[in-house]
Amino acid sequence: MTMFFLTPLLVAVVCILIAWIFKNADGNMERRKGETRARAQARPWVDEDLKDSSDLHPVEEDADDWQDSEENVEHIPFSHTRYPEKEMVKRSQEFYELLNKRRSVRFISNEQVPMEVIDNVIKAAGTAPSGAHTEPWTFVVVKDPDVKHKIRQIIEEEEEINYLKRMGRQWVTDLKKLRTNWIKEYLDTAPVLILIFKQVHGFAANGKRKVHYYNEISVSIACGLLLAALQNAGLVTVTTTPLNCGPRLRELLDRPTNEKLLMLLPVGYPSKEATVPDLTRKPLDQIMVTV
Repeated sequence: MTMFFLTPLLVAVVCILIAWIFKNADGNMERRKGETRARAQARPWVDEDLKDSSDLHPVEEDADDWQDSEENVEHIPFSHTRYPEKEMVKRSQEFYELLNKRRSVRFISNEQVPMEVIDNVIKAAGTAPSGAHTEPWTFVVVKDPDVKHKIRQIIEEEEEINYLKRMGRQWVTDLKKLRTNWIKEYLDTAPVLILIFKQVHGFAANGKRKVHYYNEISVSIACGLLLAALQNAGLVTVTTTPLNCGPRLRELLDRPTNEKLLMLLPVGYPSKEATVPDLTRKPLDQIMVTV
């Protein structure tokens, strides 16, 4: 049996080799960490308050706090109006042309709008479908000038940080063509602000919590209907999603903690000097696939 002995020189070579391996491993790990940090900095900042904290099913340890689902609901015959094909085409074309004129308008007049119109457009938004018919939305209408100004102060304070730090270079660059910044004068001038909150869960009459399935998707659909209803009524708005403002606005408006701000719409008539970017929309063949 042949024995191999490590000479001092061979021991030194082995030690150097082991040290080199560990050094390169540490270097690769640091590079990976650096790349991860760079990617994180490049991505837009996420509003923690908007993260959906509701579960599809209540957790076992607090199951007694959750209301059981209503199982027995009467079903009734469905009433439907069917139009002749030519009228269907005409109505669909006219509706498309109406919505195709919709633009995001940031220059809004201080002229008052009929409150009955605001009531009606919010009722229209409330017809949206929702997960298990939980209707997880709250529409807060703000007309008081002092409250509107407080909302503006909160949003502009946070938006300045968003533009300078949170949103990231690419996001800010993409917005340049729209000429937007953290100054939101329309929050003062618009006669009405509509703040749309998603309810991450609800409450039954007995105080138990109710699961709100797909609450953000449901409320987003309602927001789409609200935009269409405003356009149909001859009013303008701009969709705003002020990052990191939810908790402070919720406190200002005395909303419960189960409500999270999803969107804010300043609503009114366009000002006489209103302008919009000269943008085009994608043609049908770029947004629809028929199988």
